Amino acid sequence: MKLVLAVIDGCKPSMLERAVTTGRAPALKAILERGAYVDDSVAAFPSVTPVCAATIATGVGPDGHHIPSMNWYSRAERRYVEYGSSFSASRRFGITRQLTDTVYNMNGHHLSPDVRTVFEALDDAGVRTAGTTYLMYRGRHRHEVARDNILSRAAGTLFRHPVLGPRELFYADIFSSRRTPCRSQLGMPGVRDKHTGCVAEFLVREDLFDFLLLSLPDNDTWSHKHGPHAQVESIAEADRQMVRMMDAAGGIDAFLDEHAVIVAADHSHAGVERVIHMAEAFEDYAILRPLGDNAAEAEIAVCPAQRSAMVYALVEEGRGALLPRLVRTARATPGVDLTMWRTSSGEGAIAAGDAELRFAPGSDVVDRRGERWSLEGDLDVLGARIEDGRLLTPAYPDALGRVWSALTTPTAGDVLLSAAPGYEFADWGGVAHVGGGSHGSLHASDSLGVLAWCGTGPDSRDARDEWSLRDIAPMVTGHFGLG
Repeated sequence: MKLVLAVIDGCKPSMLERAVTTGRAPALKAILERGAYVDDSVAAFPSVTPVCAATIATGVGPDGHHIPSMNWYSRAERRYVEYGSSFSASRRFGITRQLTDTVYNMNGHHLSPDVRTVFEALDDAGVRTAGTTYLMYRGRHRHEVARDNILSRAAGTLFRHPVLGPRELFYADIFSSRRTPCRSQLGMPGVRDKHTGCVAEFLVREDLFDFLLLSLPDNDTWSHKHGPHAQVESIAEADRQMVRMMDAAGGIDAFLDEHAVIVAADHSHAGVERVIHMAEAFEDYAILRPLGDNAAEAEIAVCPAQRSAMVYALVEEGRGALLPRLVRTARATPGVDLTMWRTSSGEGAIAAGDAELRFAPGSDVVDRRGERWSLEGDLDVLGARIEDGRLLTPAYPDALGRVWSALTTPTAGDVLLSAAPGYEFADWGGVAHVGGGSHGSLHASDSLGVLAWCGTGPDSRDARDEWSLRDIAPMVTGHFGLG
């Protein structure tokens, strides 16, 4: 049976349920009725799209795939990496550099070569793979830049190099493994889902895949602008594109008779009311500017990423004194909920105000994912409790596993920040989503997304106590009999 993995960016479970019950999402309704539904699938941390997309594609956290955030500092290249937080932020770093990092470097250099994507695993097994515009596309098949329309020819002045992707790759108007009538206006928001639906319809009619990653990103943009509780409209649009794909096989029921489907959100969304400005919070330090023109005197690099942020210590001399100062500054910043760092002894530390919790892999308690941890300090930092030797952190799902993965990512900052509910870090372009929605934090409000499946996977959600993005890639490969 063929398999479609549909990723609806930022899909909030309560909004999917409302779309289904009000009749706005017939395709999703059919999938839920035929299969299993999880309303609390845990995102990676930081819960921003590049990190979560890499986890979906590889089945590992950022410590394994090495994509640390939306905006980060490359110690190897001594520069910022920006994946497109906003157009204003992209302009600060240079549009050409931002596009090169997002389109080429994210998959070609930043994503760890030591992990396989689902495309690579399935390509190696001879499965016919296909993907629409998605941040993580690395596969085994070479694709040249498209030259079959005006937009792609215009983009060719910037995008000149081939990439490795799935057997059938349709990435905006930049890469197109076959000529189709589908256009994305170079990935413009509001057009991307329609492009995905057009491509999927073509792929189904021509019988060109065994596995298809169906990317539906416009829900995220809509929610950023209008808020998470306005998602019914954008989820309905995503559903229309799924119906379009299914109609190419004879309708919803006929499609689901021949195709297994997994539907996943990479994260959720939370409302934003207030802004944290990193430059103001760390004004006592020499901050590296976007173009690095003050690198000689810079002490730190600051990397805001929606409801998360990272701080990198750039100086080696006096580093031992600088890191505690950075932690104190972060802990005292209004709107910062949690401050996280590695101690000199290698433990993880999480602080909220004056309270602090230290942890490391160990044997004291076991969490809902079955991982064991040693703890020392104040459990109230995470609103945590221990019941029968079991650690429960409902306000911060899979808290220790996600934080440990983020802290031990080789490309991550020295100090990690998670915003309090209602707060967001303004990006380098000064953009925040006040009045709208955002994501990135460790908090449950933007960390718990949708996961549903039919025709594949376990019979019910009860197969796991706590589901996360790390479970999706194994479900995909397992569907095709791969370990």
